[in-house]
Amino acid sequence: MNKPLRRVALAMMVMVVLLMGNATYVQVIRADELRDNPLNSRTIYDEYSRQRGQIIAGGESVANSVETQDNLKYLRTYPSGPMYAPVTGYYSFVYGSNGVERAQGSVLNGTDDSLAFDRLSDMITGRQPRGGDVELTIDPAMQKVAYEELTSKGYQGSVVALDPKTGAILAMANAPSYDPGKLATHDNEQAQAAWNEFSAAEGNPMTNRAVSEIYPPGSTFKLITTAAALQNGYNANSTVTDAPSITLPGTSTQLPNYGGSTCKGNTLTKALAHSCNTAFAEIAGKLGADKMRETAAAFGFGSDINMPMRVAKSDMGPMADAPSLYQSGIGQRDVRVTPMENAMMVAALANDGKLMKPELVKRTTAPDKSTISEMQPEELNQAVSPEVARTIRGMMLQSEQNTKGSGKIAGINIASKTGTAQHGDVGDKPHGWYVAYAPAENPQIAVAVIVENGGDEGAEATGGSIAAPIGREVIRAGLQGGG
Repeated sequence: MNKPLRRVALAMMVMVVLLMGNATYVQVIRADELRDNPLNSRTIYDEYSRQRGQIIAGGESVANSVETQDNLKYLRTYPSGPMYAPVTGYYSFVYGSNGVERAQGSVLNGTDDSLAFDRLSDMITGRQPRGGDVELTIDPAMQKVAYEELTSKGYQGSVVALDPKTGAILAMANAPSYDPGKLATHDNEQAQAAWNEFSAAEGNPMTNRAVSEIYPPGSTFKLITTAAALQNGYNANSTVTDAPSITLPGTSTQLPNYGGSTCKGNTLTKALAHSCNTAFAEIAGKLGADKMRETAAAFGFGSDINMPMRVAKSDMGPMADAPSLYQSGIGQRDVRVTPMENAMMVAALANDGKLMKPELVKRTTAPDKSTISEMQPEELNQAVSPEVARTIRGMMLQSEQNTKGSGKIAGINIASKTGTAQHGDVGDKPHGWYVAYAPAENPQIAVAVIVENGGDEGAEATGGSIAAPIGREVIRAGLQGGG
């Protein structure tokens, strides 16, 4: 073979090797990536050719698929639309998916590895392939009350309720909300119109406030400051300041109690029971930034949480100087939390200090209803000792006694803490918080409620007046239904 032919043959061999390598790369290495790409219309049409599994809460279907006569064989429907939107998310031909629809998408569309035998069986028997079902931890009665309590008053805010012993999410409701069924339509123009409507609506209804929004926690953060104090030399009867106002170190700025009043007691217990700003600001200053951060981290601040949606990280901010440390001790300045984090915090106190991972999926099942996976409670951390948790419980019981607002439950002891969180410019309408658990002696439910921007009371709002009634009604619904 002459030299030119050898060069041509060598070039051909190189091209064949490169072609085989590229085919292997595309079909093997990038197979999953390309299959899951939202722009892959073949995958999308394939998904719509089979019945997507149900999302179920308490035996009720909150997302299912019905057969159609158009090119997309099945249409996703949401019987309780806005009530469950923060949980289910949406499944749209135009806009993809989010929420449980995305997080559990491989189970719902039947492509999960655990369903390989079912796919093979369907192929052999000729059965129409179907997706698996996802059963949620949500308690429908609590979810309904949480949603209706927010929306009936026209509030913007969120409610999260947990089982403190297992981390199961019993309720996760937002207001305002949206109807995911309008995005699921097969009419592209209607889906786009709905998307534009929701995107432009006041209050950002498609934002999952429970896990994606971070807020100043106000006085609910005093529970963490109390925990830090009790782990570093304080006890329930330790003497603290009862001054109506203190001067922030190195400044002429005054930090007052609510209403500028003298605290009704000079012990740690009384300071929490009456939510005295001056006492907790000074406590934070004496403990220092490191101990405050350490305690907050033990309750989940800064953690990566997926339940199975990702939870935004809560944070204490830089606390670069003494004034910011003082303000952080009362949940102001740069401290930010999600409603989920505040629910996790109070649930840990209810659970003898054990912080449990929040979980939204109770069980996944194959099309034949056999179990694929089941929730296993996971302990994240021992946030505080059982002794510290019980000491704080006594303080929270007194706090509930001092908290006004409707909905108190006869015969049920609730351990709670309210928060009235200032934000933005002076004179802004505050956010109202309520975190609680019940029954105090044998906790079954932990709840966090935020009502944004003063609810219907404006600048005069407090956590006790606008958030506590909602939290109590959610607890009532859970206890009456067995939790």
